[in-house]
Amino acid sequence: MLNIIETKNLKKYYRRGSETVKALDGVDIEIKSGETISIVGPSGSGKTTLMNLIGCLDSPTDGYININGENITGYRESQLADIRRRNIGFIFQRFHLIPTLTVKENIELPSVFSKDKINNDRLSNLLERIGLKDKQNLRVNMISGGDKQMVSIARALLYDPKAIIADEPTGRLELRERDMIMNLFRELAGSGLAIIIATHDPSIAEESDRIIHLQDGKIV
Repeated sequence: MLNIIETKNLKKYYRRGSETVKALDGVDIEIKSGETISIVGPSGSGKTTLMNLIGCLDSPTDGYININGENITGYRESQLADIRRRNIGFIFQRFHLIPTLTVKENIELPSVFSKDKINNDRLSNLLERIGLKDKQNLRVNMISGGDKQMVSIARALLYDPKAIIADEPTGRLELRERDMIMNLFRELAGSGLAIIIATHDPSIAEESDRIIHLQDGKIV
């Protein structure tokens, strides 16, 4: 299996007055296609910082990041945006959907924002895959929390990414909905996607192939 994400000696430091905060302090990871990885640790351990860096939302203070075979260290924001669009799909605890738009319209949003032509065949396949083809014309404020998260997953898959980064994706869901999401993640990993989950839920972490435990900016 190929390394989809690789970091070496990854560091992110901030200045807080006269103090240097070491949010990440020398992190080495390798994440392969088809792997499901959970990132765990207490608040302030560096989970969000790591997710932002490997998701190309921020740049490191030092170290090396490789995304799908491309060394992105030192890339400008415009270059990082292109890497994100081609390689990374994001899923959030609070869904980040627009309630007045339909299921279908929310999935289409990345194409709308990037002014790309909408791939109707892919959109139809995604609606089928998440089981919401019959609800595609409903506004998302009319569907359940589990269905909303399915919509956000379909939106993340629109550009056929190599990796999904999910920040507490089941934190607002009931047990049945949580199981539905995890089953879909397993299916996606089986088709070759890397799935990276930040979670406080031990039961979610136990379902992963590997667990990366962070504390004080280091892997412990």
